[in-house]
Amino acid sequence: MRVGTPGFVPGRLSEARDARRIPSMSALARQLGINPSTVSRWEDGSAAPDLDVLQRLASELRVRQEFFLRPTFEAAQPVFFRSLASTLSRDLNYQRAQMRWLQEISSTLEHYVDLPTLDLPDVLEGASYRQLRDEDVEGIALRLRQHWRMGDGPCADVVSVLERVGFVVGSIEMGTAKLDGLCSWSPVDGRPHVLLANDKMSFPRRQMDAAHEMAHALLHRGVTKEEFARDLKFIETQAFRLASAFLMPSTSYPIEVRSPSLASLLTLKERWRVSIKAQIRRLADLEVIPPEFATHLYKLYSAKGWSREEPLDRQWEPSEPRVLRDALQLIVDEGVRTKADLLAVEFTITAGDVENLCGLPNGWFSRDAAEVVRLKAPADRAPSVGEGSVIPFRKR
Repeated sequence: MRVGTPGFVPGRLSEARDARRIPSMSALARQLGINPSTVSRWEDGSAAPDLDVLQRLASELRVRQEFFLRPTFEAAQPVFFRSLASTLSRDLNYQRAQMRWLQEISSTLEHYVDLPTLDLPDVLEGASYRQLRDEDVEGIALRLRQHWRMGDGPCADVVSVLERVGFVVGSIEMGTAKLDGLCSWSPVDGRPHVLLANDKMSFPRRQMDAAHEMAHALLHRGVTKEEFARDLKFIETQAFRLASAFLMPSTSYPIEVRSPSLASLLTLKERWRVSIKAQIRRLADLEVIPPEFATHLYKLYSAKGWSREEPLDRQWEPSEPRVLRDALQLIVDEGVRTKADLLAVEFTITAGDVENLCGLPNGWFSRDAAEVVRLKAPADRAPSVGEGSVIPFRKR
């Protein structure tokens, strides 16, 4: 018979443990000074912590007690990562937990504000991702640009495009260079959510990462967890192809490549804001250059040390998501809810967690709203509107 706090949700405990990078139930038990089997029973649902222990759990995991009483945002579809084999499970679990928190935040904010309307065309039209050929993916990229009225030129900011068409985008420090971003459809509001890495970030890399996650949302929504594990390499290749075709359309980008050299690709990088390495891959995919010449360019690229950092990488600041940040600011500015209300009632995670996922400045929740100070009109005359002197231009 299960005893302890009524309504305790076991999945919430493992979620919080993952979000705090606590590697195992035994590690959490050591932090709490209890038997590991007790934590195991809490996570498998056969038991629940008493109220006093729940308070300790909340304190240790830096969440409110109500956190453990709310349902999880577990989706039936997989969360799309770039790689599974070379990544520590702790990193993957951390990112899954952060993605659920991002979805929970956006779902909460939608009670108060209207996020941008979801405007995603049905690019598959009933087909399976397995049926798509390279030319189909190229066509999808052009249709997306046409649907979103982007033209054939460079995309100034993929993140802003995604937010405009209804994606929810967040960015955090991932703590690992092996994962650049992830994508998942929310089981609650039916929106695609993208979480991007801030680690060692450059603008061109963010452009590609955001476009890559967009491709997963559009091409692979119906992919099961079993298919994802089985077809990971194929799915990743397909997403990269669509991302590249979206950033460098087949109808315009190749025309500007007059001589495929590293010097010319560097010049094109300044205009298209796509990495030189991605351009080499794009030219090979479009058969503008043969595979052996692409290999030659890659070797020159590596010899110059550009694998660590390319020229122009620091020329532009990486774009930051704005929608969730602006939504929270609007709710507070309009007096709908105070910052204290949001933390005490709506959010069950810490202020720092919300600030991090929403792109708010550190300490935003602890800052009071600034008072507006107005200039005082002179007491000896009434205020006037539009008063001033007209100074004519001097005749030449």
